[in-house]
Amino acid sequence: MLSKLQQLGTVVDGRYASDTELEFMDSYISSFDTRVEAYRSIKAAEFEIVNLVLAKLQTSYPKLLFPKGEDLQNKWKQDTLRVLRHSAMTVLLDDPELLRQQFLYWFQTIMQAFGAQEACNITYLVMQDVVRDLLPKDVAALLCPILEINRNLLGSQLKTN
Repeated sequence: MLSKLQQLGTVVDGRYASDTELEFMDSYISSFDTRVEAYRSIKAAEFEIVNLVLAKLQTSYPKLLFPKGEDLQNKWKQDTLRVLRHSAMTVLLDDPELLRQQFLYWFQTIMQAFGAQEACNITYLVMQDVVRDLLPKDVAALLCPILEINRNLLGSQLKTN
């Protein structure tokens, strides 16, 4: 939403916006109550989501968070909570581009520096399943596409031109 508003401000500089250019506002306004409830649901369930994902990783990928024998579970938990909180805000604001620009590109660099792409890829794939099982269907429908963006950016190598 914020990125779209900023873009609109740039595009319509010195003139009134057309009805077509304002359509995204109608869509956002009509989904606002749902987005607020989704945000609250994610906030209330964040620790349960992260703990369920961790339990699934420990069962299905027991060595994933122990590279070279080092226990990275606490660091993983901190990072995963941080990403989930940014994701919840993205659901609220309906602004994946803001998430990419202000958080994910920076965090992607860090994850690559630590060689954590595989853990990120698996984490956000498993998290989508957990979210679908744990949260109401409409909340999962808003959050899962954001989790997929996280998986695609954090779980992959940086692209160099």
